[in-house]
Amino acid sequence: MEQTILVVEDDKMIRELIRMYLIKSGYDVVEAADGEAAKTVFMTSHPCMVILDLMLPKMSGEAFCTWIREQERNEVSIIMLSAKARTEDKIHGLKLGADDYLIKPFHPEELIAHVEAVLRRTGQYCQKIAYDGLCIKPRKGEVLLFDQELKLTKHEFNLLYYFMENPNAIISRDNLIDQLYPYADKLVSDRTIDAHIKKLRKKIEHNPASPERIITVRGMGYKFVTE
Repeated sequence: MEQTILVVEDDKMIRELIRMYLIKSGYDVVEAADGEAAKTVFMTSHPCMVILDLMLPKMSGEAFCTWIREQERNEVSIIMLSAKARTEDKIHGLKLGADDYLIKPFHPEELIAHVEAVLRRTGQYCQKIAYDGLCIKPRKGEVLLFDQELKLTKHEFNLLYYFMENPNAIISRDNLIDQLYPYADKLVSDRTIDAHIKKLRKKIEHNPASPERIITVRGMGYKFVTE
């Protein structure tokens, strides 16, 4: 399970420094230089945490923080970065929905310590696997497509989870039967798997008749494509 952190910072040098330290610490990092761009990145990458500068072009950090909470995305942690050091500013940021508030200038290792401290409290709620806007959260039983929640049956969820755990691998129908029906007391046919795949494609593919995520490998099975 990866933990993706979105860094929203208009200063390129600071953004690159934060990115370098986060990657070194084992996190997956996505970036945005302004608040409007951050909304798009947020919806496609499903980050576990947002490191958010408050002084941003196009959309302020405060407004972006409010937008996140309006999406009912309370499991996403937010660390605000600001040169504003007054107690009133910190209180305002926390009331907007931030989990932590760090004053600029700061040492990158100090930021990493704050990230780790916050994720110790919240990280288990947003473990996920995500590819190209499609995100599955096994602990919460959720599937999101470009930030819109999908309603899947138990078999569809388990099928998608297995595919996303094994990206770009050819998986036979027999293997999928074993995954979905491990305790079946009667024979489960290939057609049952094909029916599940057909229904799942209708929910996750742009064009189910010409699938791009779950493709058929003739004579072998199926593949969940991420490349």
